Amino acid sequence: MESLVKITPDSIDSDRLLAYLTESEGGAIDIFLGTTRRFTAGRETVSLSYEAAPNLAEKEIQKILSDAARKWPLIRAAIVHRTGLVPVNEASVFIGVATEHRSEAFSACRFLIDELKKRVPIWKREKFCDGSEEWVQGVTPSGD
Repeated sequence: MESLVKITPDSIDSDRLLAYLTESEGGAIDIFLGTTRRFTAGRETVSLSYEAAPNLAEKEIQKILSDAARKWPLIRAAIVHRTGLVPVNEASVFIGVATEHRSEAFSACRFLIDELKKRVPIWKREKFCDGSEEWVQGVTPSGD
């Protein structure tokens, strides 16, 4: 399996990442694109801000990809998470996989985003229109 993993302050270029995932051996590409939504629990969101420990985060993502590759026959995978300010409607995370068949792609992509949320040291702060802010608790990796 070939993979691309990146923690970056730059905007996510979904078209470039889709091109990376496109492989002649693959018959399916599944993508999850996480974006900043306008409302969270009834409160209007201005922006999200992410902080990460890039080296630790990328290492843990590689472990998650290894776990996924043991479960599904991944051909290619890309995981990119943005740091810094992410305005409403912009992407904060891109997860994509290429496999031979759609069911594998769907399952692997779901596993990757769920595990990233549980295990990767990335922290999110939400800023609301009323001026309030909240940190969303991140989970540090287990250290395996």
